[in-house]
Order: sequence, then structure tokens, then C-alpha cells
Amino acid sequence: MKHRVIKENDLFFLTDESGDIPPGSTDGSGLYTQDTRFLSRLELSINGVKPILLESSAETNCQAVFRLTNPHMEEEGQVKLWRETVEIMRHRFIQDGVLYESISYTNYGPKTVGFETSITVDADFADMFTVRGIKAGMIGSVTGKSVDADRIAIRYAGADGIARETRIAWNIPADRVSPDGTVTFAVELKPREVRTIELTVTPVIADKAPQAKPREEALRLLDASYRRWEQGSTSVDSDLEIFNKLYHRGMRDLRMLLTDLGHGPFPVAGLPWYAVPFGRDSLIAALQMLPANPEVALGTLRTMAVYQGSKVDPWRDETPGKIMHEIRYGELANTNQIPFTPYYGSVDSTPLFVVLAIEYYRWTGDLGAIRELMPALERALEWIDQSGDLDGDGFVEYHSVSSGGIANQGWKDSGDSIVHASGDFAETPIALAEVQGYVYLAKTGMAEIFRKLGRNAEAEALERAAADMKRRFEQSFWMADESFYAIALDREKRQVQSVTSNPGHLLMTGLPDENRAELVARRLTAEDMFSGYGIRTMSGKSTGYNPMSYHNGSVWPHDNSLCLIGMSRMGFIEQALKVTRGLMRAAEHFEYARLPELFCGYEDTLGRPVPYPVACSPQAWAAGTPLIFLQVFLGLDPDVPDGIIRLRPALPEGMNRLSVRQLRVGSGTLSLTVTRREGNAVPEVEVEHNSTGCELRVLHAIHQDVQN
Repeated sequence: MKHRVIKENDLFFLTDESGDIPPGSTDGSGLYTQDTRFLSRLELSINGVKPILLESSAETNCQAVFRLTNPHMEEEGQVKLWRETVEIMRHRFIQDGVLYESISYTNYGPKTVGFETSITVDADFADMFTVRGIKAGMIGSVTGKSVDADRIAIRYAGADGIARETRIAWNIPADRVSPDGTVTFAVELKPREVRTIELTVTPVIADKAPQAKPREEALRLLDASYRRWEQGSTSVDSDLEIFNKLYHRGMRDLRMLLTDLGHGPFPVAGLPWYAVPFGRDSLIAALQMLPANPEVALGTLRTMAVYQGSKVDPWRDETPGKIMHEIRYGELANTNQIPFTPYYGSVDSTPLFVVLAIEYYRWTGDLGAIRELMPALERALEWIDQSGDLDGDGFVEYHSVSSGGIANQGWKDSGDSIVHASGDFAETPIALAEVQGYVYLAKTGMAEIFRKLGRNAEAEALERAAADMKRRFEQSFWMADESFYAIALDREKRQVQSVTSNPGHLLMTGLPDENRAELVARRLTAEDMFSGYGIRTMSGKSTGYNPMSYHNGSVWPHDNSLCLIGMSRMGFIEQALKVTRGLMRAAEHFEYARLPELFCGYEDTLGRPVPYPVACSPQAWAAGTPLIFLQVFLGLDPDVPDGIIRLRPALPEGMNRLSVRQLRVGSGTLSLTVTRREGNAVPEVEVEHNSTGCELRVLHAIHQDVQN
């Protein structure tokens, strides 16, 4: 079933295509904040019957519109309401913690009509983990429901001692309000007459209630917020329409997914299940967003630093210096029935925290922010060398000690994702290939920053450790018979010999030997790994391959994007353009040209990508993937601390012009146009504005198939 979802800051609303939440819905529909469902039923009827859906859209992300009409209605042989006489328009948005909805009825019949319309509401205050079917436990109860002519209030006493309440109000007195939460209005309309009912739904937590504004003012403030986002972010235009759609969709989705807990904006992971701070996902999405809006990276780093691990807590898989995996705010977390307050069970969040800080510095030159974050960065480096290296072999491993924790703690965190060629699952502690790459980049990048700060001895120590790690990694992870890196080492230090996408992340880290890096890039785009729509998570030749699986053969756009960063940086342009083409072809088949969290890994000979049934959409790091396309097409590699921006432009097939405005680099912006003229395989670059404070160097592409 298709959904309609809108979100603003920490409140989001998911319904069916008609705008309803049917009773007993099991698909996650509802109005949520703080991991609690504050509206579990919302049904609109006309004369007691569900209207007919004509069309609906939540394309703008911050607003949803539904156009409906009445079915034919007769009673004892008499026409009660002729079919398609009344148009019903629902318009909703969220602003400053309040849901606003207007329902407008227009009579398109030739005579006056009368009917009743009802809105039925309810709230179950279910914890998100309960809605997802993951965890049941000790919970509170609904303690009362107040019913008046212009409002309903439903109250809940949580097992965590927190009082919660849902307040639903409307702008005109109802004719009837029943105890079950059905609000009924008698409507009479002359031909072409319009009548509008306006609703607000306000979640209240611990007696803290956001104040509803006049509808027009709230909508104006919301629109102004989106305009500021667009005006302050990098914009693109090209003669390849699918890229334009993808980029604009990604930017709007990322704006919708931003939340601010008081330390700056950061992207939550995705809707509906992961509208919370998520270490790995938030860090990667912020990394993708650097060329468009680097302030998000700084907000993400500051937020993660606030929640950095400070003690040893086995229940939460916490150790000092570790960056969180996920934080939850609902009843089950607050009563310690789940360890997500926050939970620290990811092995890659900590090195990715350091990597994002390094990349933020490369893009902005903001040494002041690095100085501010330095205590957290130093603690993260200590974690890498101490708690992260479980057996002292120089590699970072994971092993969950929490009874409520996650077994596999890399980005492929499903239980079957790390599988030997024999079909057996690898046993922990497990050292993942890509995590070693993140660690290598963290150490080499921080060494450069330490040198900038005059801390030469510490820089040299990090460089020596990185060089030693590089040597040992090549010895331990390279599979000579596959000419590829193993996904991991298991508890016995045996290679987990599956060919997967994970080693593709190594290309952006500098860890692989250059000749082996080229073999990796070529294998990622070979037939067994590349579906035609993107790089699969696992080779079709590997034992565990399943195109319908979550992590063993599906296609994840963000996974592809991290491979693309490395392909572009290392000059594997032919492979990079092949991957971008495949993902753009896939996007043409998804609603709003929106790349989902993942899709199945079937061959493109089917003529369309096969959706994964419970993929989050929008998902932050999928939305950020088109921003990486921009980096690939420009060959963009900034080094602001050294005062250089490198470009190695390579346009994909079907694109002969790419205009970029307000590219955020250094202390200013860069605006330019890349053009490929007939008969000239090398694109030309025209710089229209450069206030970055950096020298722009345009280089020729290497490893490029000029026929691409």
C-alpha cells in the first residue's frame, strides 16, 4: 500500500493514500513524536461512507493534499446524494509541533445538497517498537477522554511516569461528538458553495503543549523555512531531467528529515521507522550533504558529541569514546525495557564520526569547529585503539554483550548478513573490511589536522599506525582467487569469503593498494555485482546471494554512493558513470523520482526495479545519494585548508550541460557551468562566481572511457 507522509522537525504523520489511518492499522500509520503514536485512528466519512479517492500527493514533503468525492448514495430507492457531486479536498501540514488539516467540501451539483460528514479519531500512545512488532512490555494506559463541541482530549499515563495527551480541535461547533471520538457535522451547500472545516492535532508531553497558530500564519512560517533552505543550499540545473528531479527530490527529502535537538540540524535516518538520531545513518547523510549544506555536518557532529559514550555499560553496549548507534524516547526506552537511551551497538559510527569531521574540515577549512570538537575526536581515536580493538590485533571488531542488543553491528546489521562461502554465519568478534577503511581514513586525516595544529608527534604516531594497518589489511583481507577483498574476518581470523559491496567503501579511504583498488572498482560493476540498476550488496555468485534479501543481494543507493565517492576520487570514471546511470534509471520507476532505502537486486532485464516491501521512503542516506552524483559529474575534490578545489568533470550519457549555483566550499560559494560540446569528449568549465578563497584547478579525467 502506498503511503502519504509529512514531517517537520520531530513530528511526522503517515497515512494511507486517502489521508486516513484505518482502525487496527498494522503498517505504521499514525502521528508520531518522541517515538510515541499520538494519533492511531483518523477516518473521514460522508453519510457514513468512506469517500472515493481521486488523487493525492505528499510531493512537497511538508504538505499533503488529497482530492476525494462521494460515491453514489440511495436510500429506499431515493437518491440521497448523486455520485461525484461533492468534491472533498484535504490539505495538511505540520508546523512547530502541531498538525493542521483543512477539509473543504464543494458542491458541483446543480442543486443544493445536504449531507453529514464525520471525522473519527483515536490515540493509543503506542511505543514505536511496539508498532513495529519488535518489543512488547510493561506499558501505561489511557486514563480518560474529554469530549466537547469543539475539541477532544485523550489522556495517557505512561509506565515511565510521563503523562501524554492528544488534543484535537476544530474551528466550528460540531453537531454531534460521540464518546468513541466521532465528530459529525451537518453540511448544506448551494451549487458551487464551499465549506471548510479546520482541525488541529497537538501532542502534549508532560504538560508541555505547543501552541497552535492561526492556520495562515503557520503555513507562511513553514513555507518561509523551506525557502530559506533552498536559498542557502547548492542548486543545480542540467539538460538531463531525471538528474534534476533526483537532486531536487533529494534536497527536499533531506530538508524534511532534519531535526534539531538543540545542537544544530542533523538528518534522522528515515520514515517511518527511524525518525530519530542514528549514528551511522545521520553521519553518512551529513557527509553526502557537504557540497550542498555543510552546516548540517556541523550540527550532526555536535549532536553525536553530546551523546558520546562515557562509561562501560554492557546493557547499552556502551564504552568510553564510542559514538551512539540509535536513541529512542518512548515508554519502553524510558523504562529501560530496551537499551536505546542511547544504544551504542554500531562498530562504524565512531570512525565515521572522525571521518565526517575530517571531511567537514576539507570542505570548509573551519578549524575553529575542529578545535571545539577535538575532545570528542580524541576520545573517538582512543576508542578505536582500545575498546574498538577487542583482541589487540590492530583491527576494529564488534561483539554485542547486551541481551537486548544487535548481533551484527556494521551497516549490514541483519542476522544473516555476514555469511561464509559454506553458508554458515560468521561468529563474533567480527572485523569488517569497510570499518578498517574508515579507521585508516580517520587516522590519516587526523594526522593532517594535528600537523595544522602543530601537534607533529601525534601526527607521526597516527601515520605510523595507519601504515602498519595498511600492510596488515592487505595480508589479511585480500582473496587472491577472487581478486577482491573479503567482507570480514571472523572470530578465528578466517576470511568471510563472500564478494560483497562493503569493500567498495574502501575506495574513498585510501586504504587499498592502487592496483587492487582498480580490481575492486571493476568487479563492483561486473555482471555478478551490478544489476543494471546499481551495485548489489552481494555477488550473484556468492553462496548467500538472494535478490530479495535485505543485505545479501539487494541494491542500497547509499551503499552505491560511498563506492561512488571513491571511484570519483581515484579516477575510475567509467565505473562511476555506469553506477550513476543505473541508479537514475531505477529512480524513474519510483514515486516522485525518490530513491528508496533499498530495492531488490534483480536484473534490469525485467524492465523495472523490484521494490523491497518494507523499505523506508524517504530515507536520509538514499536522499543524499544524488548529491554524490553531483560530486561525480564535477569530479569535485576540495582541499580548502591548502586553498585548492580540484575539478575533473565527466558528464554522464544524455547530459551535455550542468549548471551549479552556490556550491558551498570554503568561505564562500562557487557557481559554474560544465558543457560538453559535440565532437569534444572533454567537458568545458565556465566559472561564473568564485568567493571560496580557493584556487580552482580543472584536471582531465583519468581511467575514463571517452565513449561514455
